Amino acid sequence: MKIAIGSDHNGYEFKEKIKAFITEELGYEVEDFGCHSCDSTDYPSVSFEVAEKIAHKVYDRGILICGTGLGVAIAANKYKGIRAATTHDVYSAERAIASNNAQIITMGAQVIGIESGKKIVKAYLGLNFDESRSGKKVQMIIDKEESLN
Repeated sequence: MKIAIGSDHNGYEFKEKIKAFITEELGYEVEDFGCHSCDSTDYPSVSFEVAEKIAHKVYDRGILICGTGLGVAIAANKYKGIRAATTHDVYSAERAIASNNAQIITMGAQVIGIESGKKIVKAYLGLNFDESRSGKKVQMIIDKEESLN
């Protein structure tokens, strides 16, 4: 599985630790779309880049990090076809993929600790979408998005 990851400056250090966890402990390929330091970075640009790569199926899943996880989710969800879900616990991460087929999860580096972040990422990457239970609901969301564009 290929993972796209990104953050703003508020999530930089958290992202670096999550990136290492994904590659070293989970064994997945990760591409880092920034930011690459603690210098001030506007989260929308990173979110848009990750969302575009996910929408075009260059990467299988994405992880975005900012202070709360909210801004990056809002920005990523502006990209057609993307479902980004803010996750601050294992259960929401499991539901993000299993019930909602979220291609991207977001986390808040100032909201959760790194050990919780690792558990969230492991849960999210360890599951797949259960179309038999939630396919109709996700399709309704896709259909609505299509009708608005």
